[in-house]
Amino acid sequence: MGTRILTVEDDERIRTAVRLALEDEGWEVDETDNGEDALTVFTREPSDVVLIDIMLPGIDGFEVCRSIRKISDVPIVMVTARNDTHDVVAGLEAGADDYLTKPFAPKELSARIRALLRRARSVETGTEKMEFGDLQISPAEGTVHLAGSEVHLTKTEFRLLVELGNKPGRVFSREALLEQVWGHDYFGDGRLVDVHVRRLRTKIEPDPTSPRYVVTVRGLGYKLQP
Repeated sequence: MGTRILTVEDDERIRTAVRLALEDEGWEVDETDNGEDALTVFTREPSDVVLIDIMLPGIDGFEVCRSIRKISDVPIVMVTARNDTHDVVAGLEAGADDYLTKPFAPKELSARIRALLRRARSVETGTEKMEFGDLQISPAEGTVHLAGSEVHLTKTEFRLLVELGNKPGRVFSREALLEQVWGHDYFGDGRLVDVHVRRLRTKIEPDPTSPRYVVTVRGLGYKLQP
């Protein structure tokens, strides 16, 4: 089956340009102009990547993202009309894996989606299970357990945890994690890393306000505490 992209954008001009750019890559495209229809389409025909504009009629892009995230770990890209810190962080907190700021070039959009697809389809092999106290990471199986109970992570959260777990005690800068987990140059935008670390902590830490596993090393980055 071919790669299917769902794009949710109420501006017809932008929606058409995005569809043509994605179809030029050989991908199948579903498109809607509102959040309600997007959820209906996704439920009927799950996509490989979802591209969601923040400003939509009816339910906004944040709510669409949260609703999809409740039922799927599909890679999600949020689109914002400006590089506003609040919008970017809110989109990532809602469950997005990445973001784009309008206006963006078709080549940039395609590159972001290809990177997401590579990460989503890559399988960790040859790596032993890792145990840190009550936390168990199984890279080959794509699972994480905390005190015996499975923890459901998005693909990006899982890759972030595996990257840290592969070298416990080593401090990773935000730039290193961007390169290793996201796989392309974000021009030093550490917000992606910071928000995903916060989301990860809410899922694996007994007390996210006082992390046991994913620890901040002030001024340097993050490490997984052995």
